[in-house]
Amino acid sequence: MKSFGCQMNVYDAARMTDLLAGEGYGETASEEDADLVILNTCHIRERAAEKIYSELGKLAVLKRERAEAGRDFKIVVAGCVAQAEGELVLRRQKAVDVVVGPQSYQHLPRLLRRAAEGARLTDTDFAVEEKFRDLPKPTRAQIAARGVSAFVTVQEGCDKFCSFCVVPYTRGAEVSRDVAQVVTETKRLVDAGVREITLIGQNVNAYRGEDSLGDPWPLERLLEHLSDIDGLERLRYTTSHPVDMTQGLIDAHGALPKLMPFVHLPVQSGSDRVLKAMNRRHSAQDYLDIVARLRAARPDVALSSDFIVGFPGETDADFEETLALIRAVGFASTFSFKYSPRPGTPGAEREDHIADEIMRERLAILQGLVETQRQAFNTATVGRVVNILFEKRGRHDGQIAGKSPYMQPVHVFGPPELVGRVLPAKITAAGSNSLSGEIVQGQEQG
Repeated sequence: MKSFGCQMNVYDAARMTDLLAGEGYGETASEEDADLVILNTCHIRERAAEKIYSELGKLAVLKRERAEAGRDFKIVVAGCVAQAEGELVLRRQKAVDVVVGPQSYQHLPRLLRRAAEGARLTDTDFAVEEKFRDLPKPTRAQIAARGVSAFVTVQEGCDKFCSFCVVPYTRGAEVSRDVAQVVTETKRLVDAGVREITLIGQNVNAYRGEDSLGDPWPLERLLEHLSDIDGLERLRYTTSHPVDMTQGLIDAHGALPKLMPFVHLPVQSGSDRVLKAMNRRHSAQDYLDIVARLRAARPDVALSSDFIVGFPGETDADFEETLALIRAVGFASTFSFKYSPRPGTPGAEREDHIADEIMRERLAILQGLVETQRQAFNTATVGRVVNILFEKRGRHDGQIAGKSPYMQPVHVFGPPELVGRVLPAKITAAGSNSLSGEIVQGQEQG
């Protein structure tokens, strides 16, 4: 299983692995050992899609070698490239056996049985409710093997139709899982040793799942309910859209101790003109107001965001407004990319595309600024005592590693028996990508 892209794909990859365990498959880390390879794909940028076809070319060679040795070898393309391109994947790469979209992978066992008979198949139907109803429940052993942090999908799809984005076309309209489904899955994970849950969705803060009476719950009510689960230490959610960032959700950051003070809130641009062209439905000032209200509710909250540089028509002045927003907010981390036109989106049809050389120059400037902010945020943590959820052994003997409330990787020296616990640690040094610390002897904390 090779998964590309967002956290939703990580979640889907785990569910497909659970599903195929019932068919006699066991997961392997090596393509050389595999009888079946699934590429769980991302279509958000052109380079991501082309990378899949490069991978498929290598797998096609391996498939021919297996055939010459008399051994069966199946290739599945799943995820958003599968949804967007469908039959084209089969035509473009003859070695592919099955193409299955992100809302249809519950059909994989049936599709693979037909592929064993020589069929080449595509299934890209939208069936979100059917998917969650039909997927098998992971065993305690499967959950434990994946660690003490886990994702739970609560919402899929997007109704926003940003002019640069393919998600509404590959994931469909916004759909929320019922409250009972989310609670049951979360409790199962916690009972098996998971201590941190991240609720995920394309627009997770658009969540409106129904309870047993048919009443829709906003995300903050779901978070409040989940925070009462014994054994659950931490809650997070991602990815949010600014237009769905309600005051109730903002207030939850001040009211729920288990809700971590880290919010990933993509803004994409600091120029109102570009935001309008992107169909983002918010202004730069709207975003700054949300940040101010978050910091009023939880003063230590850390912000992360996404930025696109070089959207069609972006001027030097527009770009400077983006830099001004970044300076005004001060981000703990960011993801930033050059604009990549996706077929079928309004942005791709525009005629005022920015030259790649200009996009590269702007991206370098923006990434230099946000990297300075990231390093400053990490350096400011040195000397503080923060609570760390220890998740695994560290790179060096005697080390264990975990994450701070602000998603910073932290390494300390300590016994592996501490994995799965939340303990205070004094941060002693900030490296380029992680922090070092020392466990503070004392009471376990949340």
